[in-house]
This record gives sequence, structure tokens and C-alpha cells, in this order.
Amino acid sequence: MTGSVTSDVREVLTWELFGTAVRELAQQVADSGYEPEVVLAIARGGLVPGGALAYALGVKNTAVMNVEFYTGVDERLPVPVVLPPVLQAVDIAGSRVLVVDDVADSGRTLRMVLDFCAGHVSEVRSAVIYDKPRSIVQCEYVWKRTDRWIDFCWSAQGPVTPAG
Repeated sequence: MTGSVTSDVREVLTWELFGTAVRELAQQVADSGYEPEVVLAIARGGLVPGGALAYALGVKNTAVMNVEFYTGVDERLPVPVVLPPVLQAVDIAGSRVLVVDDVADSGRTLRMVLDFCAGHVSEVRSAVIYDKPRSIVQCEYVWKRTDRWIDFCWSAQGPVTPAG
């Protein structure tokens, strides 16, 4: 399925199902014994899951790394690009970090963020709602595996425009 979406069959994550997914991911983290000191969300897709996981795990220290890779449905840049404001390594230095994203599709965005963390933190693990078979990253915490295109509740509709 590399290249383009070949089917209209999609994975649909509703808000209700999202709540279940986050609680089950948080339970996986808790059951593993890993106690992150920082939840690092990859923006934009990881913002909603990252914040929800931080609450579910009782982690108050959160950070964001803004990375652009996807530009549309199955359209992406040649490589992931970090956008400002850029996370400073000193902000997470020596911490146990949980990197959170919505999906490990190719895994290239996650790989870039995990590599950034590796030299600065005491330990880094990753959590995603969805994992795809082609991902180059094997996340420690995954709610569901799929090879379908995913419609996320927070991005399924287009941006709001002025009424009138």
C-alpha cells in the first residue's frame, strides 16, 4: 500500500473510541512499569493523544515538537521537517520521555524525534494510537495495528471558515 490509498476502506477513530484508545494505551504504559517524566507530543497529530495520555498517566510535564511531513491524504514531503518553535534539548535533558503521535505510518517522523531525544534523555519510549506494518519504528505502546488510511476525529473535517 505504499504510494497511494488504493481503497475507500478506512479506519475511523471516533471521539468515543479515542477515549477508549487513550485509556488502554495508558494502561499499557502503567503495566510496563515505565514512568515517564515528560510526555512529548509530535504536532500536530500527536497533540490530542499526547495531552490525553499525559492526563491519563498523571504526567504534568509536557512538551511539543512540531514536525511537518504529511501535506495531504497520502501526500508527504521528501523528509520530515522540524518547524519553529524548536524544542530545546535542555528542556528534556536527563528525563524519562514518552514520545506520542497519532500514527506510526512510515515511522520517519517518529524516528527523527526519537533520535533527537536519544542523546539527551535518560530513556525514551514511544506510544501511538495506530501502527502500520511498514513503519521503521517499533513503538513500545500501540493501541491498534492497521494498513488502512485513518480518519481521526480531530482532523476528519476541514478547517472552520467564517460563516456568511
